[in-house]
Amino acid sequence: MDKIKINRIKILSPQLRYLSLIYLFMLLVFTLFRIIMLFINNTELQSVEDNALLVKAMMMGLRFDSVIVCYILFLPLIVFFVCAILRVDFLKGKKLYKGVHIFISSVLLLAMFVSTVDLPYFKYFFQRFSVQAFEWFDSPKFVFKMIVEEISYIGFIFVFIAFGIGFWWIMRKIFNKTIKQTTSENYEYKNYKLKTIITYLIFLVLCFAGSRGRLAEKSPIRVGTAYFSNNAFINQLGLNPNFTLIKSIQEKTSKKNQSLNLMEERKAIAFVEKEYKDMYSNPINERDTVFYKQKTNVVLVIMESMTAVNLKNFNPKSNLTPNLDSLLSNGVSYENVYTAGIHTYNGVYSTLFGMPALMDRHSMKRTIIPKMQGGLASILRQNNYSTHYFTTHDDQFDNIGGFLSANDFQQILSQQHYPSKEVKSTLGVPDHIMFRRAIKEINSYDKTKPFFVTLLTTSNHGPYIFPEDIGLKYKSKTVKNKIIEYADWAIGDFMQKASKEEWFKNTLFVFIADHGKKKTKTTLYPMPLEYHHSPLIFYNPYYLQARKDYNLGLQIDVDEMICSYLGIENRQTMGVAFDLYKRKYAYFSADNKIGVLDKELFYIWDRNGKEYLFKYKKGRRDKKNYINSPTYKSKIKEMKDYAFAMLTYAEKRN
Repeated sequence: MDKIKINRIKILSPQLRYLSLIYLFMLLVFTLFRIIMLFINNTELQSVEDNALLVKAMMMGLRFDSVIVCYILFLPLIVFFVCAILRVDFLKGKKLYKGVHIFISSVLLLAMFVSTVDLPYFKYFFQRFSVQAFEWFDSPKFVFKMIVEEISYIGFIFVFIAFGIGFWWIMRKIFNKTIKQTTSENYEYKNYKLKTIITYLIFLVLCFAGSRGRLAEKSPIRVGTAYFSNNAFINQLGLNPNFTLIKSIQEKTSKKNQSLNLMEERKAIAFVEKEYKDMYSNPINERDTVFYKQKTNVVLVIMESMTAVNLKNFNPKSNLTPNLDSLLSNGVSYENVYTAGIHTYNGVYSTLFGMPALMDRHSMKRTIIPKMQGGLASILRQNNYSTHYFTTHDDQFDNIGGFLSANDFQQILSQQHYPSKEVKSTLGVPDHIMFRRAIKEINSYDKTKPFFVTLLTTSNHGPYIFPEDIGLKYKSKTVKNKIIEYADWAIGDFMQKASKEEWFKNTLFVFIADHGKKKTKTTLYPMPLEYHHSPLIFYNPYYLQARKDYNLGLQIDVDEMICSYLGIENRQTMGVAFDLYKRKYAYFSADNKIGVLDKELFYIWDRNGKEYLFKYKKGRRDKKNYINSPTYKSKIKEMKDYAFAMLTYAEKRN
């Protein structure tokens, strides 16, 4: 049989074979990325009790992958439809066909890049890639240096390069074996136009259905579609990061998402005002130690990723933080405190200004910087304090420097103020260098007035830098545990040196994490509590007696707590002195999720429509989701209304 006859009996034209092969090829590529994600998060598989869930997640992944590929191929399919009707062969439409091929290849390569970036992003945040990641991209130099200086990130770059080279080679092969074979003879058979129209219409319908991801009429596939189990890792495994990125961009730019729209505004305001009135009218305690504000300095240390389980007090198996353990044992330890979000900018903003994180919004990255009512620096300056902020890296990252400068921080000392030889990475100088510089600066301050100093550590964040010749002997074997040992050592070194200074006796030291970090091998909840549970230590060995407080507290309360210890009334934020006025619930955000808890129950609301209720105090002994339990119906509504009202009120304040 000659070549012309073979072409005539082929069911699919070269163009349709080209698109079909690309579709199957990209499903294979995305599946390989999903397998890599399984491999680098293999400890999460220990929590998968039924292998059928894993199979279902992989099949779910094919659905989301298909959506992305169909999105990309829909326009080329229409172009090829027109070419088929007009009988354009390769010789006539060479530039057009090559242009379509370059378009498809470029967009798919971009999709592969997103899939590559998603691997370390998920590993760190336990969230699939979204528009929130681009909050960093207005500091491209900083981000680039941070990536190349972290060894594990470089490995992912090589993954992308390897995939990219293979991708271009295979795409070229597909193009040569299909599109290049398009000749005038492909259009010469009986009822050509009718058969072509029918075939392409079938493909267009299939592509449209594929881009919706579901056949259901009312709703296309959504992120929530992937949440089919109670296993947080399995639910996210089926997602495609390109899908979550596109949807998050749509949500962020959509007019309906300009507001959180969690609760009717007047109702929220009335709820919150009543809640605070009730709290303040029913004190549960009195402050046993009040410092003389005109002679008491304040040093606030915001510790990078210092989740509570790093400390022996919260995790008896941990031996990583002997210095923090000592401070906790000899100070006032607040045991049930939770950070506002999962990003450093959440931690800095909420700690210093007493306002919660509004889900995935960057509260400090604004063109017009607001004057925050009740911010620590502002209140303390009004009480004759000098105000200072220290960080190891560029203070303009996350717009922190500008935001703090506009809100009464008189001195901001960052990477540019250190000798270049001391700058070891994109994150600037090691923690102990910052601490030692802080002591030097403090000693130069005007001693006729008290000082307020905030220190933001960063060493417990990649790229990890281990200073040499500091006399620290590491006990851990893993890099991530070693860096916690160093971060703790740097705090111990700071406190030891500070104790020799005259100002030490009259200084209130406060320690809290900016946010937590996942430490367990398997993740129990869609919002890992390790990202939010933080140590909060108030320390002064001369005036504070060691004790533990178990009331629910929030990161946003630190502002009010410090003022309360100084005898300063400051009820301008959403924080409270929670050891004096009892909080009903703790609430916090993780980008697209809201968490609420009391001393037994943990409620989670997902913007994608999913809800959960766990008895978190029972831990792994009870993994059941009680969201549909009639017993907790009223409790769930109460917890949800509480958090929604607080965040709606905060949005109004912003």
